[in-house]
Amino acid sequence: MVFDIIEHLQIRPELKESILEFRKQYPVEPQFQSRIPVPSNIYYGTDIWEKAVTALLCGKNILLVGHKATGKNIFAENLAAAFARPRWDVSFHVNMDAASLIGMDTFKKQEVTFRPGPICCAAQHGGFAVLDEINMAKSEALAVLHGTLDFRRSIDVPGYERIDLHPATRFIATMNYGYAGTKELNEALVSRFVVIRMPMISQEHLILLLQDHYPTLKTEGAKELAAVYLDLQKKCESAQISSRAMDLRGLLDGVALMEKGLNVQDALDMGITNKTFDPYEQTLIQDTIRGRISKKMKPEDLFEEKCGSCRKEFA
Repeated sequence: MVFDIIEHLQIRPELKESILEFRKQYPVEPQFQSRIPVPSNIYYGTDIWEKAVTALLCGKNILLVGHKATGKNIFAENLAAAFARPRWDVSFHVNMDAASLIGMDTFKKQEVTFRPGPICCAAQHGGFAVLDEINMAKSEALAVLHGTLDFRRSIDVPGYERIDLHPATRFIATMNYGYAGTKELNEALVSRFVVIRMPMISQEHLILLLQDHYPTLKTEGAKELAAVYLDLQKKCESAQISSRAMDLRGLLDGVALMEKGLNVQDALDMGITNKTFDPYEQTLIQDTIRGRISKKMKPEDLFEEKCGSCRKEFA
């Protein structure tokens, strides 16, 4: 599935061949096959794909930077699927410590043994470790990654052996900026990544994404919904509304409600408008939605006939 998308995006043929060679060179152990993701969402963007694939093939770790709803986590999952690598996810928070990353002692079968954490597992088995919201972590926790991410490519586990990274191991970090709980990343840590700035989704790619999720959604309906989202994006960029309305997941949730027969504007209010709790801002968002979506529009106007039959079954 991912390779079909790569061909559709016209990624350079030599990159595709290199990915296939990488997969053959580094087969995955049977017990970790289930960790290879099967993405339900596809990231669209040929330029970003080529940058990331080139970096990973060169043995680099990548840092995906951008606002929310730019597809950072979807793209990280897609990359692991494209390279057929087992994935370990690390969601950073203020209480994450070094032991949570590397591993810790545990009592098993009446003896103390080492239980490896996600970083050790990815290091040993050639996985892709996805470091989500890396700029929310404490500096003390991130310091243990320095030797892992630079030329040493190894982990010294206190009290245990030194672990050298599998040659297929890669680290993909993501970060938003400007949100509560985030901070500037340490310069030494950033220098260990190549950085890809994720652009906001285009109208063309948003239409593709909507129709991938909801095949019964008509093209004209997808265009109208994409236009609503992009109108909200413009208002957010001009600081008329907050980034709460920039919720791609909310738009997709709203379309799911419409597919089940809920009123179009009610569905968009539940998915987008009600994510903000300021009455004035809610009014601005509703006005933007109603400027594109008529009150007379019904779910059956947006979907093919299949949607109507589904709704009759649930009536």
